[in-house]
Amino acid sequence: MTKLVEYIIEFCAKNKFIVFLLVGMAALAGVYSMTHVPLDAIPDLSDTQVIIYSRWDRSPDIIEDQVTYPIITSMLGAPKVKAIRGFSDFGFSYVYIIFEDKTDIYWARSRTLEYLSKITQRLPEGVQVELGPDATGVGWVFQYALVDEGGKHSLADLRSFQDWYLRYYLQSVPGVAEVATVGGFARQYQVNINPNALLAYNIPLMRVIENIRKSNNDVGGRLVEFSGAEYMVRGHGYIKSIQDIEDIVVAQGMNGIPITVKQVANVTLGPDIRRGVAELDGKGEVVGGVVVMRHKENALNVINSVKAKLKEIEPGLPQGVKIITTYDRSDLIKASIGTVKENLVQELIIVSIMLIFFLLHFRSALVPIIGLPIATIIAFIPMGWMNITSNIMSLGGIVVAIGDMVDASIVFVENVHKRLDEWAKGLRKGTRDEIVIGAMKEVGPPIFASLIVMAIAFMPVFTLEAQEGRLFKPLAFTKNYSIFFAALLAITLTPALVMVLVRGKVYNFRPRWLCAFTNFLIGGKIISEDNHPISKSLIKLYHPIALGAIKHRNIVVSLALISMLITIPAFMMMGQEFMPPLNEGAILYMPTTLPGLSVTEASKLLQTQDKILKSFPEVERVFGKAGRATSSTDPAPFSMMETTVILKDRKLWRPGLTWEKLIDEMDSKMKFPGSTNAWTMPIKNRIDMLTTGVRTPVGIKIFGSNLEEIERIGTHIERVMKNVPGTRSVYAERVTGGYFVDFDLKRKELSRYGLTVEEANDIIMSAIGGENITTTIEGRERYPINVRYARELRDDLERLKRVLVPTMNGAQIPLTQIADINIRLGPSMIRDENGLLSGYVY
Repeated sequence: MTKLVEYIIEFCAKNKFIVFLLVGMAALAGVYSMTHVPLDAIPDLSDTQVIIYSRWDRSPDIIEDQVTYPIITSMLGAPKVKAIRGFSDFGFSYVYIIFEDKTDIYWARSRTLEYLSKITQRLPEGVQVELGPDATGVGWVFQYALVDEGGKHSLADLRSFQDWYLRYYLQSVPGVAEVATVGGFARQYQVNINPNALLAYNIPLMRVIENIRKSNNDVGGRLVEFSGAEYMVRGHGYIKSIQDIEDIVVAQGMNGIPITVKQVANVTLGPDIRRGVAELDGKGEVVGGVVVMRHKENALNVINSVKAKLKEIEPGLPQGVKIITTYDRSDLIKASIGTVKENLVQELIIVSIMLIFFLLHFRSALVPIIGLPIATIIAFIPMGWMNITSNIMSLGGIVVAIGDMVDASIVFVENVHKRLDEWAKGLRKGTRDEIVIGAMKEVGPPIFASLIVMAIAFMPVFTLEAQEGRLFKPLAFTKNYSIFFAALLAITLTPALVMVLVRGKVYNFRPRWLCAFTNFLIGGKIISEDNHPISKSLIKLYHPIALGAIKHRNIVVSLALISMLITIPAFMMMGQEFMPPLNEGAILYMPTTLPGLSVTEASKLLQTQDKILKSFPEVERVFGKAGRATSSTDPAPFSMMETTVILKDRKLWRPGLTWEKLIDEMDSKMKFPGSTNAWTMPIKNRIDMLTTGVRTPVGIKIFGSNLEEIERIGTHIERVMKNVPGTRSVYAERVTGGYFVDFDLKRKELSRYGLTVEEANDIIMSAIGGENITTTIEGRERYPINVRYARELRDDLERLKRVLVPTMNGAQIPLTQIADINIRLGPSMIRDENGLLSGYVY
């Protein structure tokens, strides 16, 4: 190895043009890689995850038993699966499949589809199963709100514009996996049945439903030929208005007079069931959008493309409608990368100044000054090849490596200076080039070996796995790449630069300050070490200290050992944190209420909270969300609110106010009965939730087979943990705190009237719960048609008891004759992990 390194040094010193050409090409490739490396604030710490998202209008316990649990058990045998988490909410099932580290996401998605195909046929009829986007929760890179400043558009209008136009514009942006909607009113045609009219005309409810279904379709009749031309035959029958529904015939009355829907029901346009609410600045509800970035994409490019798209379509927005940005990660990305770049540039400048100061030879100082940034730039080539994002950790690796990278060139130059000084004094024979090359060959092999050893010493970092590996490996990669290329350039570029730049004679005249000043002005004149003002001063300083340490070595070693022992107690008292907190410039306020909160109360509470938060002078914007967005990456119930608080620049804060003091002040004003506060940051929260499923940095999971026992243990832990020092809040999920109206069917009564359980359940689902029976197609827009009893006929238990059920002989009987109706508590949201029921304590 020594001979090879010496040969490379001599070859490069004698063939400077080839070296400069190859290094220049490598630098250009590095510049290209540097401008195309994905940018983000921090490394993506999320596991490889695939989401199975199912929709079915059933209660959480039914969805858990018939959808979530069967899917989880079918996926347990899939290859490379590390953990499976399930959430069963009203109408929705989420199954999060976490794969082993380094599993390709698209391989994981294909395996998931393969195993899912075995179970979908055994799921109940009506269950809609799909894979979630190829993204993770940390892919929420951009959020916005649609605000009507002119007062001409309702929340339903804004929701329709978002769902059927704006969402698709943004989904066409490269790198966007999904655009989710939150808040507003989704339009729905509502057929509010009058049961008295059904009874009067002797029409069963199911016939009304069936006739509406049959009255909404377009067909094709192949081709006909007229006058030498062919015509495609079409039959138009899509429902496009309220009147179309009202005119649907449901039966034939006396004398052949048709009975239409409008005679037995009131048809209106109304809102579909709402599972999410959005609010802006405490001023009222808005319609929001969430841009979810595809896995491994360049976050900054995606955000910039989305903003450019929004700017492009701005003239086409409905009159008076404005798009307001409520969360933009690009600010954090630019700030994080800018901070590291600023530190990197400052370090390079400081190193350059110190080199000039200590060498007092401008040309010689240029050798490491030129080589250092080139090695840094070339290090981006493998970064781009490995798709390592440029973030605060990966760039931090380069910053850490700067000190090691510059050592090689300095040692080369110092040794050349030393040997030229000896040559000038006649102590060495040969030509000047022979002396310079010999000096570099003398230190080249050990310098190259020392840099390689530094890189190898960092290799244990690559043994880290899972989240810690994803956090620290980018730093280790970039540090080792930088050191490796610095070592490579030390034996290639540095010899070539030395041969070009270190050309001066050695000057020994006095006084020393005049020699140094002349050398710096003229350049190319090397100062002898005997007359070097900096070196002589430093030697005078450290020489007696070194001699004293050697003379009293026992005392020095003893003091070092004592110092080390003294630090042990302090080390043991230090706190431990997986990742140093990254101030994202935004706060995520996450209060949790007791289960069963209605959408109306959630909206009121959300607006009140946002108004208080917006009153703080440090707050620029508040965007609150209760419930879920239309995305499988957001399984949030109404009892869990997420409010993104965008803060102003720190320069505009009140004097003396810190981050912690601001959160404490906010927390003191956000005390609501039945609500438990949690304060975190957007990215940090998403990482915590993806890693463990728990939305706070510290949490406890309780597993078992009985939800009541899980809740009992959780509430006990909540009481105990409140007394732990440093705890701001503790909340145990009330897993059985939902409210249910149960219809307990009486089988003997069913058999007496000739009814089956299915027929009775159809009435419960349709008349009371309301069922989306078909969908209108109105150009690009699609709206469901829902059939149910009018609200005033189902808003209390007594009215529910009088819901009519048709029997085999045509008679219609009250529901109370075949079912007992009770109000009970039950699970509002069921968690399942690897097939076991679970409850969380936050």
